[in-house]
Amino acid sequence: MATSENGGEELQHRTQQSPLASQRAKEQGQASGRFAQWFPLGAKEGFSQWWAGTSPAATEHRVLSFIPHLQKPPTHHQTGSAPVSAAQLSVDLPSQPHHDEEHVTTTSINDPHGPRRWNSEMVELSGNGRALNEFSVERVGEDVENNLVMLHGYGAGLGFFYRNFEALSRATGWKIFALDLLGMGRSSRPTFKIHAKDKEGKITEAENWFIDALEEWRIKRGLDRFTLLGHSLGGYLAVAYALKYPGHLNKLILASPVGIPEDPYAVNEELPEPQDSTMANEFTQDAAETSNGIKPATADNNNFLNQRKKGEQAPKNEPPRRRIPGWISFLWEANMISPFSLVRWSGPLGPRLVSGWTSRRFSHLPQEEAQALHDYSYSLFRQRGSSEYALSYILAPGAFARSPLIQRIQGVGRQWIQAHDGPTVDGDTPPKKCHKTRSKSPAPSIVSTVQSFHSSASRQGERENGIPIIFMYGENDWMDVAGGFASEEKINQEKARILANATPEERKKDQGEAKVIIIHKAGHHVYLDGWDQFNRVMLEEMADVKRREGVR
Repeated sequence: MATSENGGEELQHRTQQSPLASQRAKEQGQASGRFAQWFPLGAKEGFSQWWAGTSPAATEHRVLSFIPHLQKPPTHHQTGSAPVSAAQLSVDLPSQPHHDEEHVTTTSINDPHGPRRWNSEMVELSGNGRALNEFSVERVGEDVENNLVMLHGYGAGLGFFYRNFEALSRATGWKIFALDLLGMGRSSRPTFKIHAKDKEGKITEAENWFIDALEEWRIKRGLDRFTLLGHSLGGYLAVAYALKYPGHLNKLILASPVGIPEDPYAVNEELPEPQDSTMANEFTQDAAETSNGIKPATADNNNFLNQRKKGEQAPKNEPPRRRIPGWISFLWEANMISPFSLVRWSGPLGPRLVSGWTSRRFSHLPQEEAQALHDYSYSLFRQRGSSEYALSYILAPGAFARSPLIQRIQGVGRQWIQAHDGPTVDGDTPPKKCHKTRSKSPAPSIVSTVQSFHSSASRQGERENGIPIIFMYGENDWMDVAGGFASEEKINQEKARILANATPEERKKDQGEAKVIIIHKAGHHVYLDGWDQFNRVMLEEMADVKRREGVR
């Protein structure tokens, strides 16, 4: 008798044509029609995918099965919200453990770099409906000396790092964690609502929504110090976390982070009124178009959000101006819709809309992997809306930040070790102790809070002595690398200012530094487009952390 796994796979292959197949046919002149050119998935295949309603757990499992030496990854069943479609295809997960927290171990026989323990788990947080989806890997028989935490970008999920887990987990003494941000991926999707009335409060509350959950997760996992990697929006939030919760990072790695450059029009723009929903836009939609006179598969042409090219075209003596259609700005500021709302509302048309992005974004990947990422993306995009609605409180139309990181980046690694209301930069004297937070997220439990501060109680009132900050950009990135170089300069200036009157011992202890790295032939998704170089750079930085921590 055939298993339900095989039945599900047969149905999937029978009813879902690869978007890349249509895309490649179009390039060969076999496709016709303007709609088919932009959204290559066929109507029949799109309807079949919508009707099947394959769960995010199944699609995540499929993506992670491409991890070398891990064809049967552990995959827990929980997902933050149910698919919109009432008609779902039940696909069994062949490697599903009997218990959600049960792990899969690869041995030295089937894993030349093993043995390694792989785990998939939903980590429950305090409050109603708050939990983070976690995927982790650690080496068996070794003490965990260091931890790496990976955060994805806007609307994505931890599965996008599938080409990085195996290589990074070869590092001895390291445990790798990948998390779905609260309200995204397969994490829980509580209702997002802003309570603050003032502009600064709205920005802080939106940032706290994500980083308070990350801090509570850290406490539950018992991590005192760790290395934090964030991509795009995840990079922005990684900076925010470092500012609000100082003393826990030994290195910060920002992969094509959003929100660094300053645009006076974004900074001075009035924020929308608090509502349950806000406007968002898929600023990570890359397309394989001409860049610098060539047409690499990973070149980024990010529609109206390609700010680098627009900045180059602007007069040098004038501030950057918004070059965005009026209707886009109106929808963004009016909190009327999000790109994922379009996918949810479009019903059977949803998979075809998603194929417009996935067919171009993953065109450089093997067809089977590209298909799995398309299925994974659609299954996530169609989930209930939650923290996707935070975007317009953080970014103005055009992907410029409301509170640019270039104004705050110098504070990373220089904060006073004490409680903070939000991700603001400390001065040279300790700030007043905060009595309340603007965030409405449930606070960690009393026991967790005591445990959190117990390890750093002796450091209360001390100031951080800097941490290394790495900026990574793709060679064809639509995110402007100039923001990374400007940040590097500002960080170095702050270090020079602080150490100007420091003692020789203080100078020796200082760890603050910054550098910019370019990933060749990569676009915005540097970890996927240039995964081989990205993994090598990461292993070098992890070895540097191990050396520094050993000295410390």
